[in-house]
Amino acid sequence: MKLCASPNRRWWVAALALLPGLLAAQLTTRHVKGHIYMLEGPGGNIAVSAGPDGILIVDDKYSRTAEQIKAALADLDKGDLQFILNTHYHGDHTGSNAFFGGETPILAHENVRRRLMDEGQPAQAWPVITFPAQLSVYFNGERVQAMHYPASHTDGDIVVAFTGSNVMALGDLFFSGMFPYVDIPSGGRVSGLIESLDKLLLQLSDDVRIIPGHGPLSDLDDLREYRDMIVQTSAIIRAEMARGRTVAQTQRKGLPKKWAAWSWSFIPERRWIEIVYESYGLEAAGS
Repeated sequence: MKLCASPNRRWWVAALALLPGLLAAQLTTRHVKGHIYMLEGPGGNIAVSAGPDGILIVDDKYSRTAEQIKAALADLDKGDLQFILNTHYHGDHTGSNAFFGGETPILAHENVRRRLMDEGQPAQAWPVITFPAQLSVYFNGERVQAMHYPASHTDGDIVVAFTGSNVMALGDLFFSGMFPYVDIPSGGRVSGLIESLDKLLLQLSDDVRIIPGHGPLSDLDDLREYRDMIVQTSAIIRAEMARGRTVAQTQRKGLPKKWAAWSWSFIPERRWIEIVYESYGLEAAGS
């Protein structure tokens, strides 16, 4: 799938909507640990804190899933939705902002508000509390800490730590078991993603539970494997770049078969090679 480099990012929703069976899929609720849950289904995963203070969610999928999200949260029977955190601005993570945002405060990195405004999203979809580096919310008996990781998947990525529960929601810094999408026109860089993952791996404990932006509930070994895949495949691709190979030549040669299973509909191997070329090519040009 060839991705458009236009500053208008609405193609993100349209592109993922083409994935087989996406629109027909239903949300499922998975208990993670204590009062933390994960909503799986169309779009990015949602992390949920549901307890005596009510409900806090991290991301809110597509606009078309808003009623399903509302129903899934009601089934938890833990009161009203009190806060929404956006890990970045893409529509498969912020699509229901407008549905919930009129009554529920949205929190995000300052670049997320700017990009949603630039996209022409309605005002109720905009974060009303933004921050440049980190922010804490004390909710359901623990500190919920949001931390910015710059120039990774986009320029507005945060990870959210449920510090008492030892659960992390990593947004699209982590596509579990899949080649990642790095949104280069929106400030993402492969090198920045690697740097962010290295920092995270130094900070997380062995028994942490990880909610990825996409893919199944994961653990530290899954995150290590993902990081190692990115580092090793990027090194192979960059070596081809150094030899003067074109993107097309490297795509024809392909990557070692050990990473064949990491391809998926949105980011197959050919697209991952293209992303690495583009990202490191811009860095070499000083952009």
